[in-house]
Amino acid sequence: MRSKLLDAASRLFKERGLTGASISDIAAGADAFPSQITYYFRTKEALFVEAACRDMLYVARAAEQAALLAQSPQDYTRALVASVTASDSVAFFAEALTLTRRRQDLAPLVERTIARLHSEGLRAYVGQIERHGWRSLRDPDTTSRRFWAVAIGVAVEGYAMGRSAEELCAEMLRIIGEQADVRLRVVGDAHTKDEEGQS
Repeated sequence: MRSKLLDAASRLFKERGLTGASISDIAAGADAFPSQITYYFRTKEALFVEAACRDMLYVARAAEQAALLAQSPQDYTRALVASVTASDSVAFFAEALTLTRRRQDLAPLVERTIARLHSEGLRAYVGQIERHGWRSLRDPDTTSRRFWAVAIGVAVEGYAMGRSAEELCAEMLRIIGEQADVRLRVVGDAHTKDEEGQS
């Protein structure tokens, strides 16, 4: 029943927002009674945050699966970004983040979700690096954390501007690509200076 309530809540919250989706509508969508929402989640806000956190973890798992067959770091990044930006779950999660600003009692769930995003992202990225023998310009933990920070930022701005999933994908790839290019240039400049110093 808990899972059914989360499924119905996720769908309705994404369509109507927190204020537009009533407890009775969510209960009806799950073939449940409104009292069951109170029993499992206490408040509509708690249900909203938990549904958004669960959706975010589902997106992360789907992105990881989509990137498994990548044969290059570029293909891996493209697969992750395309999968993450194809869904509105990141924007839904961003709404939950802002809600916890006023409801600090809900913050621990968000904190656990972010910690899990980072740990699962790190595990997947390290696995790909080891499997393919790729070389990372940054330590894998920083890379994984940066990916999700960029994803959330692009989603918030993109949805506010009415951008499509394709535009979100292009913007995220542009930002990640620019960050990688800057890092490559810095590394390249350092090598050039070292070589000049040795000559």
